[in-house]
Amino acid sequence: MEGALSFFSPSPFSSNRSNLSLPKKPLSQFSSSRASIPKVSPLPRSSKRTRKSDVRISPKTAERSRISRPLDSKKINIQKLNAEVSPHRAVSAVRLLRIEQGGAFADLLNEKGRKAAENEMSYVERTLGFRTRDLDDRDIRLILRIGFFEILKLGMPPYAVVDENVKLAKAALRPGAGNLVNAVLRKLVSLKVRDCMLHTAFALITVLYFYFCAFLFSPFFLFQEKDSLPLPTLEGDDHAQARALAVIHSHPVWMVRRWTKFVGQEEAVRLMNWNNSDPCFSLRVNTAKGFKRVDLVNRLEDLMVPYELSSCMDDFVRIHTGMQIVIQAGLLKDGICSVQDESAGLVVSVVGPQPGDAIIDCCAAPGGKTLFMASCLRGKGTVMAIDINRGRLRILKEACKLLNVTNVVITTHADLRLYAEKHNVKVDKVLLDAPCSGTGVLSKRADLRWNRQLEDLEQLKHLQDELLDAASMLVKPGGILVYSTCSIDPEENEERVAAFLQRHPEFVVHPVHPYVPPDFITDKGFFFSNPVKHRMDGSFAARLVRSLDYPC
Repeated sequence: MEGALSFFSPSPFSSNRSNLSLPKKPLSQFSSSRASIPKVSPLPRSSKRTRKSDVRISPKTAERSRISRPLDSKKINIQKLNAEVSPHRAVSAVRLLRIEQGGAFADLLNEKGRKAAENEMSYVERTLGFRTRDLDDRDIRLILRIGFFEILKLGMPPYAVVDENVKLAKAALRPGAGNLVNAVLRKLVSLKVRDCMLHTAFALITVLYFYFCAFLFSPFFLFQEKDSLPLPTLEGDDHAQARALAVIHSHPVWMVRRWTKFVGQEEAVRLMNWNNSDPCFSLRVNTAKGFKRVDLVNRLEDLMVPYELSSCMDDFVRIHTGMQIVIQAGLLKDGICSVQDESAGLVVSVVGPQPGDAIIDCCAAPGGKTLFMASCLRGKGTVMAIDINRGRLRILKEACKLLNVTNVVITTHADLRLYAEKHNVKVDKVLLDAPCSGTGVLSKRADLRWNRQLEDLEQLKHLQDELLDAASMLVKPGGILVYSTCSIDPEENEERVAAFLQRHPEFVVHPVHPYVPPDFITDKGFFFSNPVKHRMDGSFAARLVRSLDYPC
């Protein structure tokens, strides 16, 4: 990916032309299970037109990208590139496709450039584009998402947005796709001019698409409807109401039904509104380098970034706006602070790391909790960070250098289940921040809600049970095991703990009352943060202690 993106400027919304553009092929041909984009060589600046000989894709790269056309190792027929398409917009479309189809991590895709527009691309997935799944053409949806975001959230000139995305659709797909994109985006512009409320954008693309289909049968249809788009009404049985709420609030039907079952319809609506709102970010001051929260506050005031002190964590500060100012000022690069949600910090509080502790973080990468625990050790003790993803462990190692905790952090690339079987290691405290559905972080993880299916929960629960069993093998008698998730689903939280305790009577629940504020403690003594109630990510943690009476 690095080679493919190195020729682009950081912002995917720039309208500047480049000698590099997208081939006239479906965007889906650029995706793969490995989430790779074929390397394309740029033309010399002096070139005035694109020639086949100027662009070469190696057979290996083409095979990895799963180009559908059979490849001849001696001669590869590459179509001419269209130099009229903004390469940055093309990259945005390919990135969205790779996240949706290839399961790529959005943060890793953006690793090479974290500018404001690039980060805000998440709004395309979170609030403006999800109901486009009703369209038959997946690739057209991605282009429409970009166009909707540019018009509704970035406030870019509508004529430029329409023109650029029509060019992209025609070059990457077919002329007819450009006509569809043109009709839908122009209709959006007309509704926006008529002061159409922004919240109707959750259903705009789906409704506009069917309007366009009707237009095929009645040329005057698009110009005869009212000045606003109709939204579904909450009527009928529970399933019908869930489908209506799914369209209005842009969430999967299965997720709406599940939340309605657990917390009721009114609370489910509040939760969906939270997920669709602008996320709030928290900054944790890096005490390992000697900084205090007052130092961070002073820097924020100098930068005129509005903030509020965390009411539950002494090292945290909340900001609603100004994140790009913080980044550009070097506060993260200089190791003064890290971006970490307060809910993650509270999970670390449940672990209760103390100087001299030997701790294992079982699914550590990218390492936010590892780094916080390491800073709590004050140079005395160890945190072993185990993870199966080598690339994300590499990010953790770099962060350790930045935050000055390399002396206490040990990174280990391994599958936790195999590691626990092969190594007779017993430590004071073990944190298992298990892979989960991520339903507590949907306001910040734009790709999750549509990349999760109901069937995934069964696989996740099985994996969580296996990881818990493995993590328990690393806890010494009298030691602590903390199981946490960023899910709000009880089947991934309380039910997993209950099933674990049935299999492992040597562990008992240790209530979290001494470690977190009372407002976060459940009736069973677990930690739980509610996104709507606490205005932070949803997360769960159970603190379990291994009895001294049971042999290892």
